Amino acid sequence: MQLQIARYENEQAFADLFRLLYDRLLRFCIQYVQSPEAAEEIVSDVFVKIWNRRAELMQVENLEVYLFVAVKNHSLNYLEQYSTLRITPIDNGLAELSTSLDPEKEMEWKEMLLKLDIEVNRLPDQCRKVFRLIREEGFKYRDVAAILNISPRTVETQLFRAIRRLNEAIGHYRPKKARPGKMEPPFLILLSLLPFFY
Repeated sequence: MQLQIARYENEQAFADLFRLLYDRLLRFCIQYVQSPEAAEEIVSDVFVKIWNRRAELMQVENLEVYLFVAVKNHSLNYLEQYSTLRITPIDNGLAELSTSLDPEKEMEWKEMLLKLDIEVNRLPDQCRKVFRLIREEGFKYRDVAAILNISPRTVETQLFRAIRRLNEAIGHYRPKKARPGKMEPPFLILLSLLPFFY
Protein backbone atom coordinates (compact mmCIF):
# COMPACT_ATOMS: atom_id res chain seq x y z
CA MET A 1 0.00 0.00 0.00
CA GLN A 2 2.77 2.43 0.97
CA LEU A 3 4.68 1.68 -2.24
CA GLN A 4 1.52 2.03 -4.31
CA ILE A 5 0.88 5.48 -2.83
CA ALA A 6 4.46 6.77 -2.91
CA ARG A 7 5.73 5.43 -6.21
CA TYR A 8 2.62 4.93 -8.31
CA GLU A 9 0.37 7.65 -6.85
CA ASN A 10 -2.40 5.08 -6.49
CA GLU A 11 -5.47 6.92 -5.23
CA GLN A 12 -7.31 3.69 -4.43
CA ALA A 13 -4.46 2.56 -2.15
CA PHE A 14 -4.58 5.95 -0.44
CA ALA A 15 -8.36 5.66 0.01
CA ASP A 16 -7.86 2.19 1.51
CA LEU A 17 -5.27 3.59 3.94
CA PHE A 18 -7.68 6.38 4.92
CA ARG A 19 -10.52 3.91 5.59
CA LEU A 20 -8.21 1.59 7.51
CA LEU A 21 -6.77 4.16 9.94
CA TYR A 22 -9.10 7.17 10.04
CA ASP A 23 -11.30 6.08 12.98
CA ARG A 24 -8.33 4.95 15.08
CA LEU A 25 -6.45 8.21 14.42
CA LEU A 26 -9.58 10.19 15.25
CA ARG A 27 -10.00 8.45 18.63
CA PHE A 28 -6.32 9.04 19.37
CA CYS A 29 -6.55 12.72 18.41
CA ILE A 30 -9.61 13.32 20.60
CA GLN A 31 -7.55 12.27 23.63
CA TYR A 32 -5.47 15.40 23.00
CA VAL A 33 -7.86 18.02 21.67
CA GLN A 34 -11.19 17.00 23.30
CA SER A 35 -13.20 18.25 20.35
CA PRO A 36 -14.42 15.74 17.74
CA GLU A 37 -14.71 18.55 15.18
CA ALA A 38 -11.13 19.69 15.76
CA ALA A 39 -9.94 16.08 15.68
CA GLU A 40 -11.67 15.49 12.33
CA GLU A 41 -9.97 18.58 10.92
CA ILE A 42 -6.55 17.54 12.25
CA VAL A 43 -6.73 13.96 11.00
CA SER A 44 -8.02 15.06 7.60
CA ASP A 45 -5.23 17.64 7.40
CA VAL A 46 -2.65 14.94 8.16
CA PHE A 47 -3.99 12.77 5.34
CA VAL A 48 -3.96 15.70 2.92
CA LYS A 49 -0.33 16.43 3.80
CA ILE A 50 0.56 12.76 3.44
CA TRP A 51 -0.93 12.72 -0.06
CA ASN A 52 0.76 15.98 -1.03
CA ARG A 53 4.12 14.60 0.13
CA ARG A 54 3.50 11.02 -0.95
CA ALA A 55 6.93 10.64 -2.57
CA GLU A 56 8.50 11.03 0.88
CA LEU A 57 6.68 7.92 2.11
CA MET A 58 9.39 5.78 0.51
CA GLN A 59 11.64 6.76 3.46
CA VAL A 60 9.03 5.90 6.10
CA GLU A 61 9.74 2.64 7.91
CA ASN A 62 6.36 2.14 9.62
CA LEU A 63 3.52 4.11 8.04
CA GLU A 64 1.03 3.40 10.84
CA VAL A 65 3.37 4.72 13.54
CA TYR A 66 4.30 7.65 11.28
CA LEU A 67 0.65 8.67 10.98
CA PHE A 68 0.03 8.42 14.73
CA VAL A 69 3.10 10.59 15.39
CA ALA A 70 1.92 13.12 12.79
CA VAL A 71 -1.54 13.30 14.39
CA LYS A 72 0.00 13.69 17.85
CA ASN A 73 2.24 16.55 16.64
CA HIS A 74 -0.63 18.31 14.88
CA SER A 75 -2.76 17.91 18.02
CA LEU A 76 -0.07 19.46 20.19
CA ASN A 77 0.27 22.35 17.74
CA TYR A 78 -3.49 22.83 17.85
CA LEU A 79 -3.48 22.89 21.65
CA GLU A 80 -0.64 25.39 21.70
CA GLN A 81 -2.52 27.66 19.32
CA TYR A 82 -6.15 27.37 20.35
CA SER A 83 -6.77 25.59 23.58
CA THR A 84 -6.11 25.70 27.29
CA LEU A 85 -8.59 22.92 27.96
CA ARG A 86 -7.68 19.71 29.77
CA ILE A 87 -7.61 16.45 27.88
CA THR A 88 -10.61 14.17 28.39
CA PRO A 89 -10.23 10.58 27.24
CA ILE A 90 -12.84 8.72 25.26
CA ASP A 91 -14.43 5.30 25.50
CA ASN A 92 -11.80 2.77 26.50
CA GLY A 93 -13.13 -0.16 24.51
CA LEU A 94 -12.99 -2.64 27.39
CA ALA A 95 -16.42 -4.00 26.53
CA GLU A 96 -14.78 -6.91 24.75
CA LEU A 97 -13.95 -8.33 28.19
CA SER A 98 -17.57 -9.32 28.63
CA THR A 99 -18.55 -12.81 27.62
CA SER A 100 -21.73 -14.48 26.51
CA LEU A 101 -23.43 -14.66 29.90
CA ASP A 102 -27.02 -14.75 30.98
CA PRO A 103 -28.76 -11.32 31.14
CA GLU A 104 -28.19 -10.87 34.89
CA LYS A 105 -24.50 -11.68 34.65
CA GLU A 106 -24.25 -9.51 31.55
CA MET A 107 -25.58 -6.59 33.60
CA GLU A 108 -23.00 -7.32 36.33
CA TRP A 109 -20.25 -7.25 33.71
CA LYS A 110 -21.54 -3.95 32.37
CA GLU A 111 -21.39 -2.49 35.87
CA MET A 112 -17.83 -3.74 36.24
CA LEU A 113 -16.82 -2.34 32.85
CA LEU A 114 -18.36 1.02 33.70
CA LYS A 115 -16.26 1.07 36.87
CA LEU A 116 -13.17 0.15 34.81
CA ASP A 117 -13.97 2.93 32.34
CA ILE A 118 -14.18 5.47 35.16
CA GLU A 119 -10.87 4.28 36.61
CA VAL A 120 -9.10 4.35 33.22
CA ASN A 121 -10.29 7.94 32.82
CA ARG A 122 -8.68 8.77 36.18
CA LEU A 123 -5.23 7.50 35.19
CA PRO A 124 -2.51 10.14 34.78
CA ASP A 125 -2.31 11.52 31.24
CA GLN A 126 0.74 9.64 29.94
CA CYS A 127 -0.26 6.47 31.75
CA ARG A 128 -3.70 6.58 30.13
CA LYS A 129 -2.31 7.21 26.64
CA VAL A 130 0.11 4.29 26.93
CA PHE A 131 -2.67 2.04 28.21
CA ARG A 132 -5.03 2.99 25.39
CA LEU A 133 -2.46 2.68 22.61
CA ILE A 134 -1.50 -0.80 23.77
CA ARG A 135 -4.91 -2.07 24.87
CA GLU A 136 -7.15 -0.46 22.26
CA GLU A 137 -4.94 0.11 19.27
CA GLY A 138 -2.79 -3.01 19.66
CA PHE A 139 0.56 -1.26 19.33
CA LYS A 140 3.72 -2.89 20.65
CA TYR A 141 5.92 -1.16 23.24
CA ARG A 142 8.43 0.10 20.69
CA ASP A 143 5.65 1.60 18.53
CA VAL A 144 4.07 3.36 21.51
CA ALA A 145 7.53 4.66 22.44
CA ALA A 146 7.93 6.10 18.93
CA ILE A 147 4.44 7.63 18.88
CA LEU A 148 4.77 9.32 22.28
CA ASN A 149 8.50 10.02 21.97
CA ILE A 150 9.41 8.16 25.15
CA SER A 151 11.60 5.14 25.84
CA PRO A 152 10.24 1.56 25.67
CA ARG A 153 11.20 1.24 29.34
CA THR A 154 8.96 4.23 30.15
CA VAL A 155 6.14 2.60 28.18
CA GLU A 156 6.56 -0.55 30.26
CA THR A 157 6.63 1.41 33.50
CA GLN A 158 3.54 3.43 32.57
CA LEU A 159 1.62 0.34 31.49
CA PHE A 160 2.29 -1.53 34.71
CA ARG A 161 1.51 1.60 36.69
CA ALA A 162 -1.87 1.71 34.92
CA ILE A 163 -2.55 -1.95 35.67
CA ARG A 164 -1.51 -1.55 39.30
CA ARG A 165 -3.75 1.50 39.73
CA LEU A 166 -6.69 -0.34 38.15
CA ASN A 167 -6.12 -3.31 40.43
CA GLU A 168 -5.98 -1.04 43.48
CA ALA A 169 -9.12 0.81 42.42
CA ILE A 170 -11.36 -2.12 41.59
CA GLY A 171 -9.58 -5.19 42.95
CA HIS A 172 -12.00 -5.28 45.89
CA TYR A 173 -14.99 -5.10 43.57
CA ARG A 174 -16.64 -8.45 42.91
CA PRO A 175 -19.85 -8.67 40.91
CA LYS A 176 -22.78 -10.22 42.77
CA LYS A 177 -22.88 -14.00 42.65
CA ALA A 178 -19.27 -14.24 41.47
CA ARG A 179 -17.96 -17.72 42.13
CA PRO A 180 -15.03 -18.08 44.55
CA GLY A 181 -11.75 -18.65 42.76
CA LYS A 182 -12.84 -16.79 39.63
CA MET A 183 -10.25 -14.37 38.20
CA GLU A 184 -10.96 -10.74 38.94
CA PRO A 185 -11.34 -8.47 35.85
CA PRO A 186 -8.12 -6.49 36.52
CA PHE A 187 -6.17 -9.70 36.00
CA LEU A 188 -8.09 -10.32 32.80
CA ILE A 189 -6.91 -6.92 31.61
CA LEU A 190 -3.32 -7.85 32.46
CA LEU A 191 -3.60 -11.14 30.60
CA SER A 192 -5.17 -9.44 27.60
CA LEU A 193 -2.15 -7.12 27.36
CA LEU A 194 0.44 -9.89 27.32
CA PRO A 195 0.40 -10.51 23.53
CA PHE A 196 1.45 -6.90 22.92
CA PHE A 197 4.69 -7.04 24.89
CA TYR A 198 7.58 -5.99 22.62
